Amino acid sequence: MISKWLAFIMIFQSSILFGQADFPYQKPSDDILSLADAKPAPGIRLNSAATQAVLTYRDSYKSIQEMSTPELKLAGIRINPATNGPSRSTYITNLKVLEIGTNMEVQVSGLPSPAYISNMSWSNDQSKMAFAQTNKDGIEIWVLDLKSAVAKRLTPAIVNANISNVMVWAKDDKSILFTSMVKDRKQLIDTKIQAPTGPTITENDGQKAQNRTYQDLLKSPYDEQNFEILATSEISRVDMNGKISTFKAAGMYAAISPSPDGSCYLTYEIKRPFSYIVTFGSFPTDINIIDQNGKFIKTFYKVPLTEDLPKGFMAVRKGPRSVQWRADKPATLIWAEAQDAGDPAIEVEFREHVMSQDAPFVAEPILMIKTKLRYAGVAWGDESTAIVYERWWNTRTERTLFFDPSKPNAEPRLFNERNYQDQYADLGDPVMKLGVYRTSVVDLVDGKFVMIADGFSKEGKFPFIDEYSLTDFTKNRLYQTKDDTKLEEIISAIDAKRGLYLTRLESKNDYPNLYLRDIQKGSLKAMTQHPNPFKALESVHKEIITYKRPDGVELSATLYLPVGYDKNTKEKLPMIMWAYPTEFKDKNSAGQITNSANEFTFPNYGSPLYWLTKGYIVLDDASFPIVGEGKNEPNDTFMHQLVASAKAAIDAVDGMGFLDRKKVAIGGHSYGAFMVANLLTHSDLFAAGIARSGAYNRTLTPFGFQSEERNYWEAPEVYDAMSPFQHADKMKHPLLLIHGEEDNNPGTFPIQSERYFNALKGLGAQARLVVLPKESHGYAAKESILHMLWEQDQWLDKYVKNFNIEPKP
Repeated sequence: MISKWLAFIMIFQSSILFGQADFPYQKPSDDILSLADAKPAPGIRLNSAATQAVLTYRDSYKSIQEMSTPELKLAGIRINPATNGPSRSTYITNLKVLEIGTNMEVQVSGLPSPAYISNMSWSNDQSKMAFAQTNKDGIEIWVLDLKSAVAKRLTPAIVNANISNVMVWAKDDKSILFTSMVKDRKQLIDTKIQAPTGPTITENDGQKAQNRTYQDLLKSPYDEQNFEILATSEISRVDMNGKISTFKAAGMYAAISPSPDGSCYLTYEIKRPFSYIVTFGSFPTDINIIDQNGKFIKTFYKVPLTEDLPKGFMAVRKGPRSVQWRADKPATLIWAEAQDAGDPAIEVEFREHVMSQDAPFVAEPILMIKTKLRYAGVAWGDESTAIVYERWWNTRTERTLFFDPSKPNAEPRLFNERNYQDQYADLGDPVMKLGVYRTSVVDLVDGKFVMIADGFSKEGKFPFIDEYSLTDFTKNRLYQTKDDTKLEEIISAIDAKRGLYLTRLESKNDYPNLYLRDIQKGSLKAMTQHPNPFKALESVHKEIITYKRPDGVELSATLYLPVGYDKNTKEKLPMIMWAYPTEFKDKNSAGQITNSANEFTFPNYGSPLYWLTKGYIVLDDASFPIVGEGKNEPNDTFMHQLVASAKAAIDAVDGMGFLDRKKVAIGGHSYGAFMVANLLTHSDLFAAGIARSGAYNRTLTPFGFQSEERNYWEAPEVYDAMSPFQHADKMKHPLLLIHGEEDNNPGTFPIQSERYFNALKGLGAQARLVVLPKESHGYAAKESILHMLWEQDQWLDKYVKNFNIEPKP
């Protein structure tokens, strides 16, 4: 009897060891590794006159050692208590100054070593740039002088960047305001060893609080104390010689915003009570106005704790929202107030009032404009011209209207109304410039304004620049790209009056580089000349293919044929399909093409393009629209549309003669992972799948997910039908699950993958779960990413390229 129990225990222990499969980080094959190790090109920060730029350099990845620094998870944020800043930042490691006229690059001298740079901020006159430097023991403020290309330290490591926007320049550029650690700060509580003094209790008085499933929330009084300690800072001032003075006494400052003329500031100061069900952005917050010396003027509004919004994506809280400075005035506040009590279910003629109040903030607020939909912001021009944006998610409607700020509550003029998912109807965004207060305002010249648009169409992506009359909105096309061998992105206007624009050009083999385009002279000047670091992919065939679903919805995808493939042989190859479902309210928008075959072939860490070096066809960005027109919700027929889209894509490639139809893999990340699990469960179209950082049981996200705003109790049949966990017994195909151990994305808790894998294992499915230590929703450590690529490569070779067994019935 004893021997039988010993045998059972040995078998049980060996199964545990086998199931864990612990072994060190692996690296993929050399073909994949050479692409994954490519150095990224520098970023660029261009001044408004396009005379100088700062080139920013960073490493491709962090190390797992960097990811293993101390971390506290409090109220929706992740903090490194040793540095008093974010625990998962990606840092800039080097800076150069680029002189645009000569294309000369000057190495910045005096930089910290090693450099861990973040929070870069131009001075108002753009002669300097401030930045934060993170050391092991804290964060410093540095300043770069553009003329000399010399950086110097302004403060010791006293910056508190735990929740704030860190720093703002004073309007005279002689000093910087920043959040600093308070003197004699209390000691943090080690919650892991702290003995509890009682249970943690939360209570509801009958109010509905249908919040999404946020992560990293406060969980105990000790968490509350730690959050308050870490969030509390003083506002300090440092001049260009490094002299530091106190500007504002200690508080939990989330942000500080200067008025355009610098005469006063808005501060956002978090207050108690805290919450255990929402993040710190919903905590009570006093919006205060202080003068240029830090003296308190008044509390503009006390934002209450916001836990119980009405149901729906268009729900907002009562009272002033989106409080900000009017960009074209010295010190005027603008905000919106819901007229439907913040409840989208309440029908009113006007959803919002946009209000205004001038300094010294004692007169009654002025009603500037009423909006029919939910307020979405204002672009300010001058005394008589401004643009207001309004949106309504349920109908995907966006309206753009012009109004005269000098005539409060006057009827606005409609410029454009469209379904914002209708990319073909997008007229673009107005050209902005730095106004008299060095703030961003609409560039108005001789009664006209200019719009820059992406230029999506059935023929492809051809960005354009249009000029409109302010009086009647008549249009004059100034420029449109015509080269069908390259992709051009018009990034911004340097000087619209002179016709100078910053643009980016690329092709499938030409690495993206920046240019100055003069649309009046027709000239083009290169600003950067970054070489292609992915030469191994230059020979791949790339095209946009289009096809239809049986219900008539137009679909598209980017098709790649592998390195060295001869199309004339029609050799049948395995294929990897990668996708992400998107919800739409009309078939027309769902069928639009928003990709370009001329986009550079860039294999980022999560891309399937690495397998072009391994003999696979890749079908990337395959369309998976989920459409619900009229009163029908997209998810009511989610599974039918999902499978139909997948089959249509496979049929399209199969019809071209390249595909081994029995060897197709499906992959996706996040909601794409959710898609993968459903397709492997409810169809026999795929040999295997890769699902990264997904959610598989929708009852664990009961108050909505993705674009589903109904709760579980309103549509239980939808939640259950869409949940792969509820159908784990139907899984027929091998599934590789990968998840970051520290995933902080709402809804994709690591337990989603853990419990789903347990279900699949218990039911005998072929599955593998890989949990990446220290990783969040997206992966950052080099060791993690290379191991992920190795896992995917092994899985694809085993279950796709070399797998010839029919799926189980």
